[in-house]
Amino acid sequence: MKFSLFYFADDASAERDRYRLLLEGARFADEHDFAAVWTPERHFDSFGGAYPNPAVAGAALAAVTKRVGIRAGSVVAPLHPAIRIAEDWAVVDNLSAGRAGIALASGWHAVDFAIRPEAYADRRDALSETIETVRRLWRLDEVDVVDGTDKPVRVRIFPAPVQAELPMWLSTAGNVESFRLAGRLGVGVLTTLIGHDIAELRTKIEAYREARGARGHVVVMAHTCLGADRAAVRDLVREPFTDYLAKSASLVMRGIDLAGLDEDDLAFLATRAFERYFDDAGLFGTVADASRVVAALAEAGVDEIACLIDFLGDADAALDGLTHLDQLRLAWQDR
Repeated sequence: MKFSLFYFADDASAERDRYRLLLEGARFADEHDFAAVWTPERHFDSFGGAYPNPAVAGAALAAVTKRVGIRAGSVVAPLHPAIRIAEDWAVVDNLSAGRAGIALASGWHAVDFAIRPEAYADRRDALSETIETVRRLWRLDEVDVVDGTDKPVRVRIFPAPVQAELPMWLSTAGNVESFRLAGRLGVGVLTTLIGHDIAELRTKIEAYREARGARGHVVVMAHTCLGADRAAVRDLVREPFTDYLAKSASLVMRGIDLAGLDEDDLAFLATRAFERYFDDAGLFGTVADASRVVAALAEAGVDEIACLIDFLGDADAALDGLTHLDQLRLAWQDR
């Protein structure tokens, strides 16, 4: 089992130095043999709003690390020409000496597509096309485009990437057909513990590997806060994580009609969700507590856990927990 760090918190409550946790966390991950650091692409919303362009964040991470993977989780493929995605990440690959990787998503928030509204209707088709075009460009193949005078031209990207192939994942919230699509496309899967339990996740991973015809690589995002005492961790995370769940209700409470709910209703649902996440759908408590969840994920076929650490809104508290997370990593590195 591999472990990585993932950033996707509510930027509305960020400290003045909003990127301190990102940079210091990345340095810790780099020094302690974590697999990667992931940053999302988010637009026009405080959740994840500090990361409108993961390539920019990735370039900063490349400058302060030497070994850890630098990954986008995720690039919203329909919002960008494939050429631009390949160019940006070729720069990150060079700055990092070959450590770049990207997950791509079709996008789900219509408001995000204010950047490129014409792409919204066909966003799912664009995902597969973008993956294939980025692969071609990464291999320095030329592609056919039209220039500013409407003249057909063939172009290739610069700079040439360091890696012969760009590691890629497909982001999915849990649709089994997306798992199968990732398998057919020969990419990994980046998913969450939202919208399915671990038993359901196992079935979807099996569908992915059947479609791929090989093991592939499955990464699961999990909210994470570890310490020496379970009760102390519970007290630390209860308020900020419950608030996080309430504010992100449209993302984490799928299948529930939220339109008619008032603030008290949402608070109640968030409190119930907190209990589930703390006990069974996150890495919370002590190393021993978290190891039980890791074992279940490993049994389900997960290869890597991307630990969401920034929901606390307290960089010092999040950084303090990394020592315990590294103990968990060490306990699983040879299994």
